[in-house]
Amino acid sequence: MKQYDVIIIGSGLGSLVCGAVLGKNGYSVCIYEKNRQIGGCMQTYARDKTIIDSGVHYIGSLGEEQALHKIFRYLGIMDAMKLKRLDIDGFDYIHFKDEDKVYKHAQGYDNFIEQLAKEFPKEKDALHAYCEMMKDACSKFPLFNLRTGDFKEKEKILGIDTAGYIRSITDNERLRQVLAGNNLLYAGVENKTPFYVHALVQNSYIESAWRCLDGGSQISRALNRVIREQGGEIIRNAEVKSIVGNDGLVEYIKLADGQEISGKYYISGLHPSQTIAMTESDSLRGAYRSRIAKLENTPGTFMINAVLKPSKFPYLNYNYYHHASDNAWAGADYTADTWPQTFGMFVSAGVGKDQYADNLCLMTYMHYDEVSAWHDTFSTDSFPDTRGDDYQAFKKEKAEKLLEMAEKRFPGLKDSIHAYYVATPLTFRDYLAMPEGSMYGVMKDCNDPLKAFISPSTRLRNLYLTGQNMNLHGILGVTMSSLVTSAELVGMDKLVNDIIEA
Repeated sequence: MKQYDVIIIGSGLGSLVCGAVLGKNGYSVCIYEKNRQIGGCMQTYARDKTIIDSGVHYIGSLGEEQALHKIFRYLGIMDAMKLKRLDIDGFDYIHFKDEDKVYKHAQGYDNFIEQLAKEFPKEKDALHAYCEMMKDACSKFPLFNLRTGDFKEKEKILGIDTAGYIRSITDNERLRQVLAGNNLLYAGVENKTPFYVHALVQNSYIESAWRCLDGGSQISRALNRVIREQGGEIIRNAEVKSIVGNDGLVEYIKLADGQEISGKYYISGLHPSQTIAMTESDSLRGAYRSRIAKLENTPGTFMINAVLKPSKFPYLNYNYYHHASDNAWAGADYTADTWPQTFGMFVSAGVGKDQYADNLCLMTYMHYDEVSAWHDTFSTDSFPDTRGDDYQAFKKEKAEKLLEMAEKRFPGLKDSIHAYYVATPLTFRDYLAMPEGSMYGVMKDCNDPLKAFISPSTRLRNLYLTGQNMNLHGILGVTMSSLVTSAELVGMDKLVNDIIEA
């Protein structure tokens, strides 16, 4: 039986950052990944000689001396990053219905206010109040500011509702919707999504917004290199089937091929419900298992990745969020007849591709019940999908509807497409181990904020959790969650100090 200090399940960003941090602190680490490619949502794949990004559409807080920049510098991967900064005066464009006007979210707080004040000249006080509230909310989360603190700092703001707060600062209905206009970033729900979620996400991009040149897999490749340089291992095509515990401790994990692997500590980057379901131990009581299993998840995703004809579609150095109605929160509230109600468009950046784009992504919501007829199909070993002709017809019908909506905003788009590839909630379920294809994992609720807070430690003293379900999703959020998990072994004071001094 092999022996490591730390066994990590899954190779998403959370697992890789934990592996790099713990390796830097002298732990021997081995990561087990069920797929051929590591990285989870950071995976890229090639179609028609084009690099397509699975999920890293843009990243915030990577500017000099900003939080994620400092952490990546500590991890030893910042110098390996190939980045392109999005437009300073408008990294996100927000659009409603059939209007000609777009509203821009700009980088830098003063600039953010200045750009929106052009459209809302009477709302400067509201814009200042909004920005100050965001900065105040973010200040309550110590680790996002690379300092230590305790839970009490954030308790007072956890129950603040995003939509409710925005309504409180302005009577201008259009501005209310514009400020919430990119809520596809966190699967926002009106009167439910906590303001701190909105603030932490939005603040990171206002600080600075970037695209990865030629895909987000550069992050996983860089972390892979760091882990291996520290003596760690990443084993691919090795699915963990069970976690076996006894007397309050994990004894070993069992792989699909029957191998049993043991370590001193175990970290799971999988969704908590999946981790607990595969854990065999009397230490996990029924009430705990039930609470984790019943956690509400965010909706699923329907995504088109389109390969573009050469020199046909311009490169856009911003992201575009369209809403079919005047309500920016209505995206997930659709019927079969009204789908889609919203979409985000993300044009990929690449070296030497400043004038024309070679691929782009269109993303919207899709509830799992729409694909539940194919629940028992599984298709990660072949391309294209082999779930049956009816599934292919379903994807094509939905894709054409979404493309038709995008075509109205970008005439000529459909004619610019060489080929497109579709992902549904089933794709994300099977490739990325997201329950029911959930977009961002566990749903946060301002009406019951503590319900969604999951500790990295479990009832098994040497089993820990990491990933987007711990604190926040996204590159910044998952990285922070990994630090929280790693601090269980190396200590938060030491970790924060090491990052600051790196």
